[in-house]
Amino acid sequence: MATGAALQSAFEAVVLAAGSGSRFGGGKLTTAWGPGVLLEGALAAAFAAPVRSVTVVIGAEAEAVSAATRAFDPRALIVHAADHAQGMGASLRAGIASLPDDAAGVFVFLGDMPRAPHAVLQPMARAVRDGALAAAPVFGRQRGNPVLLSRALFPKLLALTGDAGARGVLQDLGAGLALIESPDDGVLYDVDVPEDLAR
Repeated sequence: MATGAALQSAFEAVVLAAGSGSRFGGGKLTTAWGPGVLLEGALAAAFAAPVRSVTVVIGAEAEAVSAATRAFDPRALIVHAADHAQGMGASLRAGIASLPDDAAGVFVFLGDMPRAPHAVLQPMARAVRDGALAAAPVFGRQRGNPVLLSRALFPKLLALTGDAGARGVLQDLGAGLALIESPDDGVLYDVDVPEDLAR
């Protein structure tokens, strides 16, 4: 997490962990992954990012996800998205609304993407500090996650509906979106069904 001079343009991190994981059969984020649980991959990346705080948005299976978060790092802030069943847009709105007024931007991590490479995080931050409206990693010409969204985009994020998350906001940015090459496909790897754990 950021210290000292980095706080002059402070970014925050939000980990979206409110979904029910219905396609997985439930309990997705707290299923075994490596030495811990699936959610810990996203949490590790969030805490490795140049950020001032890490907020985890919970919803479905709130008690289990909150416990897993606290066990990983008690510094995490936890926000409950009461309308999480409406989709990712609702979870992202809750996360953005909880951020400090002086946040310069927010890294958005997805709780079911455990292999986000830490190497892309600093280059993404530099791109936004240098004037990009947002930054996202790419691998094999495919845009992935996490993404970094500048404060200028917060009004659009707070107006999101449905399950699309920030995708539509990013699509409209054109040259305002900085694309950062990822060293591996961790920016594309997510877990939807149990079979994905073996990939």
